[in-house]
Amino acid sequence: MKYLIAGLGNIGSEYLNTRHNIGFKILDAFAEASNISFEDKRYGLFSQTKYKGRTLILLKPSTYMNRSGQAINYWLKKEKIPVEKLLVLVDDIAIPFGTVRIRPKGGDGGHNGLANINQVLGTQNYARLRFGIGDNFYSGQQVDYVLSNWPEEEEKELPLKIKPCIDIIHSFSTIGLQLTMTQFNKK
Repeated sequence: MKYLIAGLGNIGSEYLNTRHNIGFKILDAFAEASNISFEDKRYGLFSQTKYKGRTLILLKPSTYMNRSGQAINYWLKKEKIPVEKLLVLVDDIAIPFGTVRIRPKGGDGGHNGLANINQVLGTQNYARLRFGIGDNFYSGQQVDYVLSNWPEEEEKELPLKIKPCIDIIHSFSTIGLQLTMTQFNKK
C-alpha cells in the first residue's frame, strides 16, 4: 500500500523558518527520524520510505503554497495513490501553537494551500494534519504573521511539538484515519 504525505510550505530560504512552512518542517523531522533524504523531482522535493509494509511517499511541493494542488495531484496520479491515502500537513491559525488535530475532510478555512488542493482534486475529502500556529496577530496582519519566522521561545519548543506528528503519520498509514483521530485528537 502506498500513501502520499504532503507537507505544505513555500520554497526558498526566505521562507525556511516561517510558520507557514510547518508542513515542510514536519516532513524534514520525519525524514531525519527515518534516516532518508529528499531529492528534487517534478513539482517538489520527494522522498520515500517503508514502514510496516507500507510505502510512504513524502512530498514538499515546489509550486508554492497557493498552487500545492498541482504537485499533490501529479504525485497521486503518478504513484496511483487514491485520495483516501493522502495526508496533508498544514499550518492552522485557528488552534493554539503546537496543538495538533487530524481531520478526515473539511473546507479550506481561508488557507490558500488547502483551497487550491480542494479545487484541483475536486474534493475536500482527504485527511489533513493541522498544526496550530496560534493567532497572535492584529486584524489585517494574518499574511505577515504566517510568513514571519517563529519567535525564539516557540522555535525552541518545535522539536517537542513536532514529535507527535511523526507518530500520527505512522499511525495513519497503519491503523487508518479513524483510529488515528481517536488516539491523537484527544491529547
